[in-house]
Amino acid sequence: MKAIIGLGNPEIKYKNTRHNTGFIIMDEILKAHEITLGEKFNSYFAKKGDLLYLLPKTYMNLSGNAVLELMNFYKLSNKDILVIYDDATIEFGTFRLKKNGSFGGHNGIKSIINRIGTDVFDRLKIGVGPVPSNIPIDSFVLSNFNEEELKNIQKMGKIAIDVVESWQNQGIDYAQNKFNGKII
Repeated sequence: MKAIIGLGNPEIKYKNTRHNTGFIIMDEILKAHEITLGEKFNSYFAKKGDLLYLLPKTYMNLSGNAVLELMNFYKLSNKDILVIYDDATIEFGTFRLKKNGSFGGHNGIKSIINRIGTDVFDRLKIGVGPVPSNIPIDSFVLSNFNEEELKNIQKMGKIAIDVVESWQNQGIDYAQNKFNGKII
């Protein structure tokens, strides 16, 4: 069993913000597989076959609580999860899959690392940058995508369907080699 986890904030006012990229990407994955979410683990949650889908309702800074609860319930290891989230330090339209690393200033990832006790877990970072020099990063990531950016993020979500399938079936190394780089 493996888990795909999208990070974001649950309130409607955050729906189309850069910081909700994980939720937006997951929406496309869920639509493609005709998956309806319920609620469990203080999250929006679904199980289909041997894949678990999780969108924490805990807000970004407490995402690790929901992830740990899911991992404990299903007895998942840190190698069984793929976390999808925004990265403002990466150029817009870029995928970067990683096996581990620091939190890189992302409080959702920081929370997961702190709660599960390791920085070794697979990640799909979605580039939403660069941050304009005249805007603080927190203001930038909480700002809405413009219409064209939102359409492109949704297109990236359709490509992410293949990323998840490759990750699940061939592993992170294969997925990195196939998808890391500029997508849109």
